[in-house]
Amino acid sequence: MRTIDKRLNAKLAPVLVKRAPTLTLAYDERCKSRLAARLDTGEDVGVVLPRGTVLRDGDMLVADDGGLVRVIAAAQSVLRVRAHNRLTLTRAAYHLGNRHTPVEVGVDELKLEADPVLEDMLKRLGAQVERAELPFQPESGAYGGGHRHGHDATFAEDYALAQRVYDEHHGHSHDHGHSHDHGHAHDHAHGHDHSHDHKHPHDHGDDHECGHDHGHCDGHAHDHSHEHR
Repeated sequence: MRTIDKRLNAKLAPVLVKRAPTLTLAYDERCKSRLAARLDTGEDVGVVLPRGTVLRDGDMLVADDGGLVRVIAAAQSVLRVRAHNRLTLTRAAYHLGNRHTPVEVGVDELKLEADPVLEDMLKRLGAQVERAELPFQPESGAYGGGHRHGHDATFAEDYALAQRVYDEHHGHSHDHGHSHDHGHAHDHAHGHDHSHDHKHPHDHGDDHECGHDHGHCDGHAHDHSHEHR
């Protein structure tokens, strides 16, 4: 059985694209980096791509024998969302985004995977909702840091980057680009005299342990040796 393990970034001649066998996948299958699949020719193949890869309609893949395979987005059950005015459609998009729902954005419509709960919510907002069988290619996010084969970064990467930006602006991130030798002293006495000797040298070695007392492991061993007077 052949293994498909690369996605091409280079633009190919139209004749090569047309001749390549096709692999038709629904959206949830295109989000998997490892799966057993069947080409439209009937050949069974194994797909082994870098983790986080999200395939899109038209992507060209390469098998371990050098053969080309073209990805086709399969028709699947979706909801087409329209509205009589832009405000209603904008409100629908807002509420879907607030629930981190993958959405394909069109000029005058939204498209999402069929879901009865979301369908009911959208109708209550005043939107027109129609069920259909169509290919589904949702937006990947607003914080995409790069492009892969002409497409935005994956949704998972976008979400992680958006969360990091949020944390930075709300003071939840630890800037490890500077020495954490704090000279201010903080005394944790009950009189609230904050003079406690905060000389915790942050040992940023390569010892990747969860030695940080803040409940998370960020890849650094933080030696917080607080001297309390």
